[in-house]
Amino acid sequence: MIGPYMNAPLKGWHVFSVFFTVILSFIIKPYPMGMMVLMGLITLSATNTISMDETLSGYADSTVWLVVAAFLIAGGIISSGIGKRIALQLISWFGKSMLGLAYSICGAELILGPIVPSNTARGGGIIAPIVNSISNSLNSSSDKNPKKAGEFLTLIGAHANLITAAMFLTGMAANPLVAKAVNDVYGVSFDWGSWALGAIVPGLIGLLLLPIVIYLVAKPSIKDTSSAQLKATDELKNMGVKLNTKEWIMLSIMFLLLILWSTKFLHGLSTTLVAWIGVMLMLIFTVQKWSDIISNSKAWDTLIWLGGLLTMASMLKNYGFIDWMIIHFQSWITVDNGITTLILLSLIYFYSMYLFSMLTAHIFAMVAVFLSVTLSLGIEPLLAAGIFAYFSCLCGCLTYYSTGPVIIYYGLGYVSSAKWFSTGLIISCFHILIWLGIGLIWWKLIGWW
Repeated sequence: MIGPYMNAPLKGWHVFSVFFTVILSFIIKPYPMGMMVLMGLITLSATNTISMDETLSGYADSTVWLVVAAFLIAGGIISSGIGKRIALQLISWFGKSMLGLAYSICGAELILGPIVPSNTARGGGIIAPIVNSISNSLNSSSDKNPKKAGEFLTLIGAHANLITAAMFLTGMAANPLVAKAVNDVYGVSFDWGSWALGAIVPGLIGLLLLPIVIYLVAKPSIKDTSSAQLKATDELKNMGVKLNTKEWIMLSIMFLLLILWSTKFLHGLSTTLVAWIGVMLMLIFTVQKWSDIISNSKAWDTLIWLGGLLTMASMLKNYGFIDWMIIHFQSWITVDNGITTLILLSLIYFYSMYLFSMLTAHIFAMVAVFLSVTLSLGIEPLLAAGIFAYFSCLCGCLTYYSTGPVIIYYGLGYVSSAKWFSTGLIISCFHILIWLGIGLIWWKLIGWW
């Protein structure tokens, strides 16, 4: 009896040392993520810390395959052209002013958010190129008049992307990891419908107010944007007035997925299964070819590193390290009020993002521990789940290296690093006021606490 009890913490520390090294490698980036995760798994297995079956256990998790499907679906939306058409159509309708352009970008993000399950594909692959094109059409480039329009539109695109990522389980590829952590810690299903219900009010308010806040901190010098509106109209004409066959098919698949994800309570199909139904329909109706699927390097690279990280995260729990952390974390907390404690923990979680170079690494390293602490303190499951789920995306506002689309927007060159950090700090306060102010009221109304 004594042997296994004593070995568990030692193995837990061994797993943590490897896990911490892998997470650190994501920050300093000596090698690709997938390679570092494989090195970590091989080290754990070769030292007999975990068995080979345990090493491969993460790759059997449905969360991994949901994320892979997300990248494959995003590929279909981009290649079919339907994502670009939606964004351009909104700009052609509402792009008569800078605020109109800003709301067009927010609207495109809101429409694409639930059905492009990768914020990098949505923001970096669809919206960011359009933002750059609009800025150039307004004679604003990274080296000439960036503040005329480009700075404002870039900040709108990046921060709107994070809000829509927070609003839907399928808004960011890493979101299912948070949902899984909620299920593992609390035994509660934080599914697509629950996620969207909790986010809809603070999310919409955030999107409504974001252009005004950005306008105040990065005011563009141009007011008339009719040339950008004409450019969007011209691009739409070049694409053709009518949707082509692939666009119609992809649009139909998107609507089907949205309906199935939001009506799980009726049919019982898992979120992962619904996503793979979408992938299969893309193949059957030739929106994507099999060669497109197997050549989607983002999807299969994600499979390697995500499955491996899930293995290590599970082993931290299985070998007692998470329990040890919870006990020590509780000893640091002296606040008795549950809501006050939850807010304090959520703020620590939010601003700890400064230490990470990507949202996924932040989620893996932090969310399970923080959720476990809230469980031990008796905080309502859905309330804790919602706050940490939404903050897992919104905290990406703090830096220009937090997630793929933010890096892409920063790479356009319109916004200096100093401006990005100062704006990010302001936007972080903006998010906290909305999600811990209006959000708490909304969550009270829907019975989360």
